[in-house]
Amino acid sequence: MKRRNFIKNTLLGLSGLVLAPKVAFSKTFLTIEQAQKILYPEQKLTLVPITLTEEQMESIEDAVDIRVRHDWVKAWRTEDNDWFIVDQVIGKHENIDLAVSISKEGNVTGIEVLTYRESYGSQIMHPKWRAQFHGKNSSEFLKLDKQIKNISGATLSCRHVTDGINRLNETWKQVLSLL
Repeated sequence: MKRRNFIKNTLLGLSGLVLAPKVAFSKTFLTIEQAQKILYPEQKLTLVPITLTEEQMESIEDAVDIRVRHDWVKAWRTEDNDWFIVDQVIGKHENIDLAVSISKEGNVTGIEVLTYRESYGSQIMHPKWRAQFHGKNSSEFLKLDKQIKNISGATLSCRHVTDGINRLNETWKQVLSLL
């Protein structure tokens, strides 16, 4: 092989490696129905269509200083008047789908990760990390590295899940508790 062709072929081959598309990572751990069975195994859940008003969205944002991304809440009520909520938060780059259970008193009773789309940071799946939120409610604003321990390598996922729980606790306080 001539030197010129060798260099040309090598550069073309390497450029293919450099320009190769990034492969997206996504893992669905639970469906909504599976999460409902885990968080409320013996309860019948009823879907409650909730649309937030502009005033409610602004009030929630003002209370927790976290953006409300949608004017709807995907929520189910149990026979005992507890709430099962499906929500999304941003990880580092991609959405993380969560299922959160909140008691009729407003305390978080469970969190399940439904879909995790990041290529790293999935340590938030660990039950011990998620258990830090149990019993938390809107009476205290949760902060990463204060009430909630951070995980090195998953800082943004940890921060955004914490922010999401703060937002959902405030949504329960201002909207769901009144229904």
